[in-house]
Amino acid sequence: MKKAAKRVAMIGHKFIPSRDGGVEVVVSNLAPHLAEIGYDVTCYNRTSRQFRKLRKTGELMREYRGVRLVWVPTVDRRGLAAMTSSVFATIRASFSRADLIHLHTEGPCILCWLPRLFGKKIVVTVHGLDHMRQKWGRFASAYIMQGEKAAVRHAHSIIVLSNGVRAYFREKYGRETVLIPNGINPAEIRPASEITKQFGLASREYILFLGRLVPEKGIHYLIKAYQMLRTDKKLVIVGGTSDTDDYVRQLYAMAGDSPSIIFTGFQQGAVAEELYNNAYLYVLPSDLEGMPLTLLEAMNYGCCCVTSDIGECVDVMDGCGFSFPHGNVEALRETLQDLCDHPEKVEAHRGEARKVIASKYTWQDITAQTDGLYRKLLGD
Repeated sequence: MKKAAKRVAMIGHKFIPSRDGGVEVVVSNLAPHLAEIGYDVTCYNRTSRQFRKLRKTGELMREYRGVRLVWVPTVDRRGLAAMTSSVFATIRASFSRADLIHLHTEGPCILCWLPRLFGKKIVVTVHGLDHMRQKWGRFASAYIMQGEKAAVRHAHSIIVLSNGVRAYFREKYGRETVLIPNGINPAEIRPASEITKQFGLASREYILFLGRLVPEKGIHYLIKAYQMLRTDKKLVIVGGTSDTDDYVRQLYAMAGDSPSIIFTGFQQGAVAEELYNNAYLYVLPSDLEGMPLTLLEAMNYGCCCVTSDIGECVDVMDGCGFSFPHGNVEALRETLQDLCDHPEKVEAHRGEARKVIASKYTWQDITAQTDGLYRKLLGD
């Protein structure tokens, strides 16, 4: 008789399928890969503005690549959406037939004691130390910290994405964690086409930032450094707000009317792929990261990458890119100027970046590691 599939519930993302943020990219890939190897996976999506838009157009999905999608009530306001959706999702999952609940980020963990009372195994993935993010106010940061402490106390296993976060949990709580990095899909090579039509961009003629427009990404450092460069290459800033409208307005004000600084807004699909494929440099000047998926993606497309020297970025690059002291605008300017003046250095690093990704960060490997952890907890 065939053994019944183990049931897994995922909570903490906004909705899938989506590229709205790093958590959404992870769940959009990990959940279907787990379904492919035999798990019965349910993802709890928020009923946000996107939900209403999809329902209105008849595009609302109840299943995605073998994953069941459940839409839970959400108070769609800043600071309340994540909290309310995760509370409703956790309550619903607690009364479900799930064998294991996998929570993403710390905030949603505040009620993780509840499904544990019902005999569920609890796994938490910490995508970064969220309480340190500048976009959160005092109440939100305190709430996230309570979720972190609940995860330490009640989770059967905590997954982290970097050695730095692993050390944080060991030093602060004496809690051991499991290191499982993010994965990446094989890159599809795309020549400049749509980006030329929409933004007037030519291959290798621009410096790229792609990610959420939030203070900890350090985009303000990049704009300042770029404005001091001697170059005819444009600066292209790709991404949307994440409850950070004031910061985005600050970035636009810094750029002024310069025709060389282009804000494209949020992009995904073929346009995002073209932007990666044809960039001269990819720059990630972050002060804080968990494990930057956009850096993985940029390396996957063969970008020569420049990042701040925080461990989460340097570990990912593994010697195949360039770094500068985080927050140091002059050091960033010097690094960018040197690379603009020496294209041979840039070209030499493209192939190395692809090799690092292919050897360490495939979704098949990440799924296998997650499966091994699940089996250990579920007694398979």
